[in-house]
Amino acid sequence: MLFMKGKPDEPKCGFSRKVVEILQQESVPFNSFDILTDEEVRQGLKVYSNWSSYPQLYIKGELIGGSDIVLEMQKSGELQKILHEKGILPKETIQDRLKKLIASSPVMLFMKGTPDAPRCGFSSRVVGALQEEGADFGHFDILTDDEVRQGLKTFSNWPTFPQLYYKSELIGGCDIVMELRNNGELKSTLSE
Repeated sequence: MLFMKGKPDEPKCGFSRKVVEILQQESVPFNSFDILTDEEVRQGLKVYSNWSSYPQLYIKGELIGGSDIVLEMQKSGELQKILHEKGILPKETIQDRLKKLIASSPVMLFMKGTPDAPRCGFSSRVVGALQEEGADFGHFDILTDDEVRQGLKTFSNWPTFPQLYYKSELIGGCDIVMELRNNGELKSTLSE
């Protein structure tokens, strides 16, 4: 429930407009109440919530905050998390999460460790090959999240790590990356 100045299609202040836009961007179904139409509700809610300004966003009866807080929560991903936890939005599946991770960078490496501190020789070799080619790449340490680690094996039908993706398509593991590099094809494969 959004207590705001005006209505979603006609906000009467920029702060209310911003929260409406955020809720619409996040595809959140919501009801609203125009606090300008009832002074008693307007003043009473300030006391009830111990929040002196509007808009005020409530999720399942709990005050989330005003426009600055909602904006920060959207930027950090916390708003999505709360909306999923409270059952407002459907829970993200592991498949959805994997698709987002894979697509988070045009060249994406799922590895053990990080490029600065690989935790296995195969990951280290792939990082070295990518760096030799001057490739910009994102990375995810599969040792930090077992759900991603196990899910990716099934999702990609590839049981080992590292796994290299280009434009959300699996290129392969260490052997394939090394073969592409040795044949002089790695750079062109990652720029098609």
